[in-house]
Amino acid sequence: MGYPMARNLIKAGHEVSVWSNTSSKAEQLAAEAGAKVCASPADVAREAEAVFLCVGNTEMAETVILGPNGIKEGGKKGLVVVDASTIAPSASVRIHNELIKSGIDFLGAPCTGSTPGATNGTLTFMVGGEQAVFERVKPYLEAMGKKLYFCGGPGTGLHAKLTQNLVLSNILQAFNEGIVLSTKAGIEPALMLDILSNSAAKSGLIEYKAPFILRRDFTTNFSVKWMHKDIGLMLESAAELSVPLPLTSLTRQMFQAAIATGHGDEDICSTIKVLEGLTGVEVKG
Repeated sequence: MGYPMARNLIKAGHEVSVWSNTSSKAEQLAAEAGAKVCASPADVAREAEAVFLCVGNTEMAETVILGPNGIKEGGKKGLVVVDASTIAPSASVRIHNELIKSGIDFLGAPCTGSTPGATNGTLTFMVGGEQAVFERVKPYLEAMGKKLYFCGGPGTGLHAKLTQNLVLSNILQAFNEGIVLSTKAGIEPALMLDILSNSAAKSGLIEYKAPFILRRDFTTNFSVKWMHKDIGLMLESAAELSVPLPLTSLTRQMFQAAIATGHGDEDICSTIKVLEGLTGVEVKG
């Protein structure tokens, strides 16, 4: 997602320096859109007044920001670091506290919208940190997204993002169970979808994802393995806050089963294959 996000900043007229774990991506963006390639996150920070990153997990974020040749090492006082990754809220708070010691401002700003949203500049950002810092970088965020929610202090944006994904993943699992059950009972999937769309069970997620399932298209917009990671973060945060999440715990096991059966890199709608395999039915148009 970082690639199209950086490209949209360039399209908006900003000078953008880039670094990637996969150097070919940075070089491609330089050739395609005129970005300046840097050798390390520290070099990016030396060039910038604001640094955005979007990486896969908490460990990656901590390494890129606080590790050797990381953003902190190259950053000057007054730099703003915006982490668009979905990581542990408690880790984001720790990163915030480390950076302010060096006079570097930090926002945890996870985004939603998957690859299409990143490509089209229509992401939704959920931001936690200092509101004055948020206002400073708002023009940059507006080049990448259409909805910006300031949620409160450090870590709150991540709690909002994980809550959204909690609801999303549980709705998906409920849909998987329901549509497999109705299909095995002999109801045509398209008919069942029409019934759902005209009832209190209507869901934007179902209406978007179901057509992919019916045509057996599991091209990745948001992979099973990354949602599985996010569900793990939900459960970690719930443990820290003493909140039971029984449904979410079961949903994570179903995502784990999808990974174990070879679907980790496919889109999250491929989780239906677990129940299909157990029941001997296939939901298709």
